[in-house]
Amino acid sequence: MKKLLLSAAAVLVASLSFGQAKWGIVAGPQFSSIASKNAVLNSGKETSSILTGIRAGITVDIPLADEFYIGTGLLYSGKGGKAKNSDVKTTLSYLELPLHFMFKPEVGSGKLVLSAGPYFAYGVGGKIKNTILGDLNVYDDEALLAKQKRFDAGVGINVGYEMPMGLYFGLNTDLGLVNTAENTDNDRRFKNTSFGVSVGYKFGGR
Repeated sequence: MKKLLLSAAAVLVASLSFGQAKWGIVAGPQFSSIASKNAVLNSGKETSSILTGIRAGITVDIPLADEFYIGTGLLYSGKGGKAKNSDVKTTLSYLELPLHFMFKPEVGSGKLVLSAGPYFAYGVGGKIKNTILGDLNVYDDEALLAKQKRFDAGVGINVGYEMPMGLYFGLNTDLGLVNTAENTDNDRRFKNTSFGVSVGYKFGGR
């Protein structure tokens, strides 16, 4: 996964050097939850309460044809969730690479932005917090049954509007498709879901 992120960074730099891509910055709150199964032995299925995090980073729109682009970039994505029946809270930090097919028709004075496609993510930090055990690193063995894999992937959808001066407003959602549970005994599962609001600015390009 590290090699994939490095390769993606190289592609982004190359796209910018050709001057064809429209690149930008984006940031906003993200609201996430974890859909789990047997997080505790024989506990069944559960969807956590929502946890508020941050999604921010660099975006790149690489033109394919008139009004059609590949939307990519490199984002910090804060995910996780709060258990409904206890004080346990899981916070996860990812570096995320989206690879979206993007349609940007002119609407009014600006452009409507519609995009969808896969994303790939690598966990750079994560903790489980509770009043009994304190803070546990989800990527260490100390997390026991809640230990997580660093790799995640899924499908993302973005809807937004890009104004002529480059200001951007949007809504985004990610649906995790990978079971990130390291210990899958007893059919144990963890999957990330999130949605958020973004504000950004697009530079250059066409």
